[in-house]
Amino acid sequence: MATLLGSVEAGGTKFVCATGTGPGDIHRRTRIDTTTPEETLSAVVAFFSEHGPVDALGVATFGPVELRSGHPSHGHITTTPKPGWQNADLLGPLRNGLGVPVALETDVTGAALGEWTWGAGAGLRSVVYMTVGTGIGGGVLVDGRPLPGISHAEMGHVLVERQAGDGYPGHCPYHRDCLEGMASGPAIEGRWGRPAEDLGDALDEAVRLEAAYLAAGLRNVVYILAPERIILGGGVSNLPGLVDGVGGALVEQMHGYATLPEHRSGYVVPPGLGSDSGIAGGFALARSML
Repeated sequence: MATLLGSVEAGGTKFVCATGTGPGDIHRRTRIDTTTPEETLSAVVAFFSEHGPVDALGVATFGPVELRSGHPSHGHITTTPKPGWQNADLLGPLRNGLGVPVALETDVTGAALGEWTWGAGAGLRSVVYMTVGTGIGGGVLVDGRPLPGISHAEMGHVLVERQAGDGYPGHCPYHRDCLEGMASGPAIEGRWGRPAEDLGDALDEAVRLEAAYLAAGLRNVVYILAPERIILGGGVSNLPGLVDGVGGALVEQMHGYATLPEHRSGYVVPPGLGSDSGIAGGFALARSML
């Protein structure tokens, strides 16, 4: 029998589950609303039990999440603001319910892995994937492997310089005016009084300000990690002209210091897999378990 893989993109709003072998060969897909951990994970197990059996499962999850395999809380969601999910065991119920190997990573690292394997990061040694939506996060790959550390990266919480004339106090409950606090979807809605998809006549100024904040955050990433490419995903990245605006603002904010020709064109790009980066990452994680 041919190998069948399972993939989960686990978010605070929804869990997307799929079976197949990769983003170009998806057999079944479903959306499960994120409710309680017990209800949500039971529905995930039921989906793969009905449409499997799968040989391995890859999960790209929201966080923060404990990824250290030897830690007592390995596989647990930790200090998330998502009600009911603090310290919830994500990995255990999936392993026990399906009886197959399960690989776990953050949603952004999973998306980076999907893009490195099949999308805009293919053929590169180092890639950063940043998502901009309800929150902001970033994943780093070097030679196809996540950058190891005591915890996963939290790029959305780097400090950024406040743009001139911007009196918005910041949305982040932990830091107020970090990158996520100033440039996430809720920050856009808080600043302009309407969601990103309904900016109307404020669109041009909103995109300019958004590009400036994202570029400020990514300048830190460029100077610390020097990735070969930055992939900008998430719902907010679909604002007209934003990805190109971030690329231009990044070069401008570098002020000529360590600026390379590669930074000036095709450096900040949209996902090659569109909205399937995360689910592709789940398939790539599952493949690593075989």
